[in-house]
Amino acid sequence: MPLHYNNKLSFLPERTEKPRRNGVTMVMDKGISLRQAEDMIASSSDYIDFVKLGFGTSIISKNVKEKVKLYQHAGIKVYVGGTLFEAFVVRNKFDDYVKYISDFGLDSAEVSDGSITIDHDKKCEYIATLAKNFTVLSEVGSKEEGVIIHPQRWIKMMESELQAGSFKVIAEARESGTVGIFHKNGSAHTMLINRIVNKVKLENIIWETPQKSQQVYFLKLFGANVNVGNIGVDDVIPLETLRIGLRGDTFFTFLPEELKQPL
Repeated sequence: MPLHYNNKLSFLPERTEKPRRNGVTMVMDKGISLRQAEDMIASSSDYIDFVKLGFGTSIISKNVKEKVKLYQHAGIKVYVGGTLFEAFVVRNKFDDYVKYISDFGLDSAEVSDGSITIDHDKKCEYIATLAKNFTVLSEVGSKEEGVIIHPQRWIKMMESELQAGSFKVIAEARESGTVGIFHKNGSAHTMLINRIVNKVKLENIIWETPQKSQQVYFLKLFGANVNVGNIGVDDVIPLETLRIGLRGDTFFTFLPEELKQPL
């Protein structure tokens, strides 16, 4: 699906088109209404690849099935948050989870172990089982502050989960952006991130970046077509302007050197 801008401004970085493998944007729906979903689609659907029905919100939200159909009709894949997957698994209800997401007509699923401890081989079994019928996104990293996972462990888990059938692996930051790949103050774990991308292909990773400063960090580090997630419903268009240098934080990032000189 080609992107349509209102002006052919020069020196904008080329953005990938849907269906994308690079430049993916994953949006977190934390229980918005059907009307709000319609409004988001009207304004932003060209720039959204996945919508996550965050944590356990799909259990209590109204009109979930109708909302899922809206998103899918707009070419957006939908899944429920990994926390809900864990809520079923900890109760020994994996089969009920599969039925739950199937009944909603979901085409994607998230497998995570950020709140509970799952043997990693077992986690990969869940991924392989779901990958037979769903696009699987698997999340690596803990949601708990202060929990440190060695970079080599991050890499091994990501590689194993991709081999098991994950379409992308998600680098955990939570909706707050203060755990996992980020410090408590929201700044990036640069050493961890650099170690990961030295071993795992960038196109296979979605970085959770709920804060604008975190989006800017990854865009400047990896370019306009980096995969990012946990984007707010109202932040899709602002993110896209960051991606193409039409916002102050990335204004000069994609311009040629001759245009960076004082006028």
